[in-house]
Amino acid sequence: MSQTFSLVDSLSLGDLQVYLSRAGRIEDGSVRLISGSGVLAVYVAVIYPSGLLDESPTILGLRTFALIGRDDFDVVVPVRSLLERLTRLQADIVDPTAPVTVSLPMQVNTVTWAAISPPKGGWNRIGEFPSGSLDAVARAGIDEVAAAVPDGTGEQIVRRVRTEVWGRPIEGLEYVPAGAGFAAITLGFLGDSFGDREAVRIYETGPWTRLTSQRGHVLVKRRAWSLQR
Repeated sequence: MSQTFSLVDSLSLGDLQVYLSRAGRIEDGSVRLISGSGVLAVYVAVIYPSGLLDESPTILGLRTFALIGRDDFDVVVPVRSLLERLTRLQADIVDPTAPVTVSLPMQVNTVTWAAISPPKGGWNRIGEFPSGSLDAVARAGIDEVAAAVPDGTGEQIVRRVRTEVWGRPIEGLEYVPAGAGFAAITLGFLGDSFGDREAVRIYETGPWTRLTSQRGHVLVKRRAWSLQR
């Protein structure tokens, strides 16, 4: 297995660094990197069940990056370790147009969400949803969680509140939990201002729903009890 991957230029390096920095503020854990056919797929976890009794949906973020070379690998590594390597590479850039080779940190083998693989194909487009509405859902949920979880609240209560808020269906998009909006806004997939936002495209296959913008994808695996709609 390759221990490195090569991004096409420093712009891609910067994009990956920003994406992982955002992801690290949500879940300071691990990132799954899958390389194939000259493309790097970078998956991060936003919300996922912590056990059999946890009713949280699985919500992942995904961005893809063009690579130099076609080595195939599928690894899970710590977000923080990879970010440290990207930061060091940024400091050493001389030619912004030159490819950048990134070495992989030591793998992690105990990440439960990384064993859940969204399908690569078979997606059917089922509609669109306004980015502004998704933004509003996310911001309302963030405010609700902040109000319900004061400083010093125990982890179990915090998780229960977040599960309730982010597992709630979005009005007008009832088969998608509000946590998808949270993922889209915190990972930067909705843009910086309302003026440059396009409608989010909605795709579906089996228990999975994908929300796609020009900046990235949010993947939602619904719990078994929510599959009927």
